[in-house]
Amino acid sequence: MSKKQISRFLRVIIPLAILLYFIPIFTIAFILLGLFDVARHDQVTADMAKKYFTGNGMLTWVLSPINLFLDLISERNKYIYKLDDFPEGHKKEIASVLKEFDDNKEEIITNIRTQLEGKSRGMLFYKWYGKNTNDAVPAFNEDFTYIKTIGVSVFNKKKSTSLHFGPLRLTLRVLYNLTPIKSDNIYIEVDSKKHYWHDEPLFIFDDTLQHQSINEEDHERYCVFVDVLRPSMFTGLQNVFMQIMQTVFIGINGIFYKNWTLLK
Repeated sequence: MSKKQISRFLRVIIPLAILLYFIPIFTIAFILLGLFDVARHDQVTADMAKKYFTGNGMLTWVLSPINLFLDLISERNKYIYKLDDFPEGHKKEIASVLKEFDDNKEEIITNIRTQLEGKSRGMLFYKWYGKNTNDAVPAFNEDFTYIKTIGVSVFNKKKSTSLHFGPLRLTLRVLYNLTPIKSDNIYIEVDSKKHYWHDEPLFIFDDTLQHQSINEEDHERYCVFVDVLRPSMFTGLQNVFMQIMQTVFIGINGIFYKNWTLLK
């Protein structure tokens, strides 16, 4: 075990030991909720559990009580979705945003490419947790009912992410590859299942499942990056959660994308 791994392990074990001493029932319940949450994966490996409880999945574990409550107020989680799985209101908003990206693709890619030079990965946001952050495409500043984040993620040549977990199950992640090429070396892997962009440029999934994006080609990879509220009978309550998230996270999105260059 490396010093870094030991440090991560101790950062979890010491607080848990203290909490178990002072509030044992709460702490045991919290651990059980985390175990229940990570067990949603088809195959739970030792490495996955280690990442979830001591690595980049710790925030997902911390938020597991909220995520499980969100499961209760939302329609059954399919984990991986098709556009037709959504109600008409969701479909209409997703389709309209993707059309705007298609209509403005060349201008968007040119703008990003000029900023990306020499950088591994970039993220450009037009909307973040419901707050408009860029007015380059006016249609993205619309007050959507279901869509809450709109952006573009770009990987430079031969750049990929590590396996990681998204933190919150309030939304589903919509990805739409703007530059799909015929190659099995460019894909996204979710819960050990690979999706190749040349088969289908659109991919929608629950990003609290462990996933990673791979680009092993000598081509940049541009993907639309949209978060849409999960189908639910409690959209008003979801929007209350979204407003809280916007207030908490609007100034610290760099924490979530510390390995990315935030573009303008």
